[in-house]
Amino acid sequence: MNSRIAFQGEPGAYSHEACLKAYPGMDPMPCRTFEDAIEAVRKGDAELAMLPVENSIYGRVADIHSLLPESGLHIVDEAFVRVHINLLALPGTPLERIERAMSHTVLLGQCRDFLRENGIHRVAGPDTAGSARHVAEAGDPALAALASELAGEIYGLEAIARHIEDHHRNTTRFLVMSRELDLKRRGKHGMMTSFVFSVRNIPAALYKAMGGFATNGVNMTKLESYMVDGNFTATQFYADIEGHPDDRNVQLAMEELDYFTDKVTLLGVYPADPRRREG
Repeated sequence: MNSRIAFQGEPGAYSHEACLKAYPGMDPMPCRTFEDAIEAVRKGDAELAMLPVENSIYGRVADIHSLLPESGLHIVDEAFVRVHINLLALPGTPLERIERAMSHTVLLGQCRDFLRENGIHRVAGPDTAGSARHVAEAGDPALAALASELAGEIYGLEAIARHIEDHHRNTTRFLVMSRELDLKRRGKHGMMTSFVFSVRNIPAALYKAMGGFATNGVNMTKLESYMVDGNFTATQFYADIEGHPDDRNVQLAMEELDYFTDKVTLLGVYPADPRRREG
């Protein structure tokens, strides 16, 4: 029996598609929430979880960064998945027949040009795959869904217009989570290290903490802040850097970071996705 990889959403969601592309030998396991996907791995019901963290158009996925440090899981891989949005309708329906398109509000906003040009009204749905399922069940030829082709295959819909997104580099970055930390060097495109930290209550603490990465030539590809425990003064930072913790320059940078922080938590060490280098 194949091991399972958990994802948030219904069958046909873009996270489902990411699981099939990145881990074709595993069985995708749909979960209602991100917390449920994390819990499935914690309990051993799944080996891995595929979690979206940011989109090149939409930005970061809400709540994910605050969930990761408390999850008890570790990042073992990343996957960059190109998001192709398709207009899915009942089989045999011509484009001219479509009056309304249903999807998650984020996808509706990413297809404004196409919808406007074709006089199609936007209808907010629960999510992409759920919208496709609703269109299939409603049986209304004037109603379509914006979703993946995978969703169309699952729910028996036809893609009457493909790749209709306004931005043709629309990409979502996923993190793959596991119960076990994997510190091995692997992959052909370098290593990434992710961690969270909170700075000490001293003047210019963040500036000083970041100095070690600059002086030691460590490329920090992401730095984001978010509040914890509903406290405006308890700011935590999430960071991604290029390199492995055993690299001497990374060691020196982390030592300097440690001096100016109250706590540093390693989230994972994993191979860089080759698409990270694409412009």
